[in-house]
Amino acid sequence: MEVSSFAEIRTSDEPTGPSPYTMIKVSIVEDDTMLRETLIRYFAGQSGFRCQMAYPTAEAALEDIPKNPPDVVLMDINLPGMSGIDCVARLHAAMPSLKIVMLTVFEDSDQVFKSLSAGAFGYLVKSNRPAKILQAIRDVYEGGSPMSGHIARMVVKSFEKRQATQNETDSLTPRELEVLHGLSCGQPYKQIASELGISLSTVRTYIQRIYEKLHVHSQTEAVMKYARRQDDRR
Repeated sequence: MEVSSFAEIRTSDEPTGPSPYTMIKVSIVEDDTMLRETLIRYFAGQSGFRCQMAYPTAEAALEDIPKNPPDVVLMDINLPGMSGIDCVARLHAAMPSLKIVMLTVFEDSDQVFKSLSAGAFGYLVKSNRPAKILQAIRDVYEGGSPMSGHIARMVVKSFEKRQATQNETDSLTPRELEVLHGLSCGQPYKQIASELGISLSTVRTYIQRIYEKLHVHSQTEAVMKYARRQDDRR
């Protein structure tokens, strides 16, 4: 089993100061050797992040991650042998709380929904700026479900034709619905807070209440139920 560890591939780029964030352990599943090692080096230079392990195949990740669980996994889809989506499904079955973000070149709705249905918490394309990837990792670590605005709109649009159930979303307050609408548009927590004139901690409180009322555990599930509600009202 080929496994690249942070200790094995070090660079001279070290964090330049104390991190304002909790140290987040990230594992990478990526078959492209150059990209995998580039990501390892990138994380080595970022305060608040540590690349725990990197794997070239889904099989290697499945064997090792349950024994060395990270906080967040970055998962490619197009892997040799088992696909990234199948790997997510198996990891999710074994470790339901493991937070996995898809990082891939694919941006079509079929791949998005297969990934989210398998248990991924977020979906990003590799063309995103590195800072965007770091923010997405922080977001999923803190309970969010990062997606680009384009992909979030794709999620909502794809659910517009599906049958809705209103009973759960009807229990939300007007303010909670405003927050959920922001999430459905792919807005980050800070933007929602700014547009609604409330604090970031208040946004997080509303999101927690939304999760409890809708009986969901992630932003993706909440957005899906909101999309069904919107479809039913048309």
